[in-house]
Amino acid sequence: MSGEREPEATTGRAPTGRTAAERAVLRLARPYLGRLVGAGLLAAATEFAGLALMATATWLLMSAAGQPPLDRLTVAIVAVRALAISRGVFRYTERLAGHDAVLRMITDVRARVFATLAARRGTAHRSGDVLSRLVSDVEAVQDLLLRVLVPGSAAALVGVLAIAVAALISPPAAGVLAVGLLVAGVALPALATALTRRSAAEVAPLRGALATDAIDLTHGAADLAAFGATEVTLRAAEQRAHRLARLERRLAATGFAVDAAGVLTAGATAAAVVLVALAADVSGVLVGVLAVGALAAVEVTLALVAAARQWTQLRPGLTRVADLLDTDLPTPPPATGATEPTGPHELRFVDVTVRYRAGAAPALDGVSLDLPAGRRIAVVGPSGAGKSTLAAVLTGTVAPASGRVTLDGHDLSAYAEEALPRAVGGLLAEAYVFHATVRENLLLGRAGADEEELTRATAAAGLLDWVRTQPAGWDTLVGEEGGQLSGGQRQRLALARALLAAPPVLVLDEPTEGLDPTAADAVLASALAATPAGHSVLLITHRLSGLDELDEIVVLDGGRVIQRGRHAELVAASGWYRDQWLLQAAAERGYLALAP
Repeated sequence: MSGEREPEATTGRAPTGRTAAERAVLRLARPYLGRLVGAGLLAAATEFAGLALMATATWLLMSAAGQPPLDRLTVAIVAVRALAISRGVFRYTERLAGHDAVLRMITDVRARVFATLAARRGTAHRSGDVLSRLVSDVEAVQDLLLRVLVPGSAAALVGVLAIAVAALISPPAAGVLAVGLLVAGVALPALATALTRRSAAEVAPLRGALATDAIDLTHGAADLAAFGATEVTLRAAEQRAHRLARLERRLAATGFAVDAAGVLTAGATAAAVVLVALAADVSGVLVGVLAVGALAAVEVTLALVAAARQWTQLRPGLTRVADLLDTDLPTPPPATGATEPTGPHELRFVDVTVRYRAGAAPALDGVSLDLPAGRRIAVVGPSGAGKSTLAAVLTGTVAPASGRVTLDGHDLSAYAEEALPRAVGGLLAEAYVFHATVRENLLLGRAGADEEELTRATAAAGLLDWVRTQPAGWDTLVGEEGGQLSGGQRQRLALARALLAAPPVLVLDEPTEGLDPTAADAVLASALAATPAGHSVLLITHRLSGLDELDEIVVLDGGRVIQRGRHAELVAASGWYRDQWLLQAAAERGYLALAP
């Protein structure tokens, strides 16, 4: 419920050190290390084949100019063809191996990020920022491997091999080539990193903020318009977009300057190699080979510049992902003696207290509640009284600071995380409706349900008549977050899904929200009637009508139980319940009198 506050969660251990984010990410790459090493070696083989192709072709052309016997050129001709073919084969297999490993790893990363974000659902993460972390930031992990580590390692290896081969022809020329490669592979990457670090650090947070702005301006358009905040929000989004564009232009300009320096380095290295080779009396053909080989080797080594620049731009995103990967997800203790949720259960609250922050007033303060099998209880009270917190404790999403919550005598924490929803569940606050068909949304409650069971659940929720009037029937698309439905229809769909799931302890948080009084009474009565015998119900509601047949009504205010009893007893006694009942009854009589 909107009036109550969710618990704060820890933000995990923030990665420290310059390479901590990379280490946190690469820990997940260990199962695929063999594939990644293979991809790196294939990338090196590809680049070396290209370098050898250029050098061999140069030797062939310059030697052929002297019109030697054909048999002296046969080996070179075959080598050129073999290197050209092998280069393509190596590149193809490198991409297969690299992308296979990376896509497998990205699946693990996204699953871990999603699990961590789900465990932190009480924190201040905005949906746009969550989307950015799951998409853009996780793609940074992919780029770290495919655009930084693999090509960077290949370029470094090929550079070393190029120097070794050049040393066989002319050691002085190899020394000059080594200097050129050090400039291209060490100095320029360091320069690129220094020039782009500050701007790149702002890009990932800005992209997350823009994703948040986009969702606020689309999904929250009606709310922004109602409060006159559209222009302010739009201006703030435009300022962030302009800032991001300026940063990206600055990064592009810096990249162009560094790339130009790389081209100059390649030309200068080739020229210096030629001069040194001529001074060392190297034959003319081999001088040409050294010159072209130097150009190709420096060009390959310049991949380290691109890798460094890419790494600098990826680091903020990697840090945001590492913040989630570096968090130890809570692991529930083993279920010692707890049974599988296959039948009716007895639930008990014993002096439960919940605090969201140290020193703050408790959201629940010493609440005790018995919900044996088959019992039906309503929890009512003003907004912020602690009703949704009670439901969160009941479903295991919030742990009490003190007191106990037991199911069949076992603490809720003793049940496996995937087993508890089979015992306790239902319609919780802001139940999500997916952009799918009516049938698919309902089957989330129970995947194996047949059409007869769907019919009973939707009839109990008051949605069956609407489904039958739709041309597509059960296959009617409901839109993103149920956008094609009215508020009442969306709530009925979520209620039908909860009734179809039929957990032994059914929690209904505001099941009739968005319905008019007459429809609300009918839907509540039919939902309670559809609950199987022996299943208990915890109803959380603001509306006091229709509670006559419940076994107990608990009134919360400020996290404490201030009244409890049956409807007739509470109406007869002075207090919050009686006052609110009279106010609601008068308001509904006036509403019905005005209705056509």
